Amino acid sequence: MHQTETETETETQTERNKAAILGILTTAFSSKDVTALDRYLHSDYVQHNAFIADLPDATHYEPGAIIAEGDLVMVHGRYSGGLDKPLLGIDTFRFEDGLVVEHWDVLQDEVAAQDTVAGNPMFTNPQARLADRQS
Repeated sequence: MHQTETETETETQTERNKAAILGILTTAFSSKDVTALDRYLHSDYVQHNAFIADLPDATHYEPGAIIAEGDLVMVHGRYSGGLDKPLLGIDTFRFEDGLVVEHWDVLQDEVAAQDTVAGNPMFTNPQARLADRQS
């Protein structure tokens, strides 16, 4: 089966969208470089989180699983530092014209693996495991 030019174009845009989201989350939250927001956010950006405020300087973001399809990108990540306890979140972003135009999230406190019923961690990083296997 051969890919059409449109399918290849969509996959390329999807990869660019994923890279943009990782850039926003790691640069803005971990490096405190808010210019990432200027580069990636659409002028009509809509924030759907009612509680987002300025984050403490010690805040750090660690991306985990990332999934993209069409104009949507979802990332499971960990927010830590400067908070009472680490938060795990699913952030969903919608793109328009190559820029983020909307953001939704679901956040919860992280529970240590030894304190969960199954004994499994709530957060893993598939990209790190893949990198470990390739090295």
